[in-house]
Amino acid sequence: MRRLLPVLFTCIAIFAALPLHAETFQTLARQAIVVDANTGTVLFEKDADKRMPTASMSKVMTAYVVADTLAKGDIKKDTLMSVSQKAWSTQGSKMFVELGNRIPVWELMQGMIIQSGNDACIVLAEGIAGSEAAFVQRMNMAAQKLGMANSHFANVNGLPDPDHYSTPRDLAKLAIAYMRDFPDASSLDKQMDFTYHGIKQGNRNPLLYVPGLGADGVKTGHTDEAGYGLIGSAVQNDRRVIIVLSGMDSMKDRASESERVMRWAFDAFSSPLLFKANDKVADADVWQGQTGSVSLVVKEDVAYLMPRAAAANMKVKAKFTAPIAAPVKAGQQLGTLEITAPGVAPKTVPLVAASDVAALGPLERLKFTFHYLLNGRRD
Repeated sequence: MRRLLPVLFTCIAIFAALPLHAETFQTLARQAIVVDANTGTVLFEKDADKRMPTASMSKVMTAYVVADTLAKGDIKKDTLMSVSQKAWSTQGSKMFVELGNRIPVWELMQGMIIQSGNDACIVLAEGIAGSEAAFVQRMNMAAQKLGMANSHFANVNGLPDPDHYSTPRDLAKLAIAYMRDFPDASSLDKQMDFTYHGIKQGNRNPLLYVPGLGADGVKTGHTDEAGYGLIGSAVQNDRRVIIVLSGMDSMKDRASESERVMRWAFDAFSSPLLFKANDKVADADVWQGQTGSVSLVVKEDVAYLMPRAAAANMKVKAKFTAPIAAPVKAGQQLGTLEITAPGVAPKTVPLVAASDVAALGPLERLKFTFHYLLNGRRD
């Protein structure tokens, strides 16, 4: 019988080492976080758990609650909502809703997300929950469910309030959940402009105007206290990166710094797909089975996030004990796939049987044992 040893694969680097690394990277943002959304891995953080005013970045939570209400069927995109005196007179950025008018939900969503309309936020809140205060309660309940432990909302638009705050880490959690759970609503984030009441306004997210970056969301924010901030999202090669930057001094700084940070996140890190779901990683001998071996496969796609500079030293090892006693059931875990690279947390993935292997009958077992004792192998 052939003796099967654990299989070792050494992946050849296809990326050149870059001068940028997470431990040396810096940003002029007062607070920041950079997250690989596919894995939840934090690539960079700076005071990411310090509470801060969020300005209009808060509107991602407002949009989250509206999208959740739509998903539950409590409202529809064409549901009309009335403009109150409070909504019409709300200051700051505006959609320019008309007092007493009734506006469809989907237009209000565009006015809130693309035009950052504070007035649109109030119309949606009052139309869904009866009052802004009642809607804010829903926002805080959603924040708790999402694990936003350092966040509290006092209004729907992010206007200054000492009881209204969040953190970069919490806002990143929110952005990931929003884009994952409500792709229809979050697709509005990348719409370049929206015209309402004869007034055309462009999307304020500077990343959307950078060719080839893959930006598709999510929201800017600014007040004197908060400075200029951005929750940004971009996708390249099926890999999504979320950034949250806060406390910059100008729109120009926000635009240049958000592009620089996003490019760094894609350039300095890679997430190569090592195996696709059901790919065979190894074959393992089976003891006293109807067949002499079984293929070991991964159940899901396997990718490994790491600095590009570490790719040359990445190792992928299949670990299992062979021979494996029959019977074997398809999907039964028989080993693990271990992936390592310098300076990166190791990743362990289950290896499972690709197919059933039935055990030999009594007579076949005797013949198997006889041949094994005589020849040291099955046949």
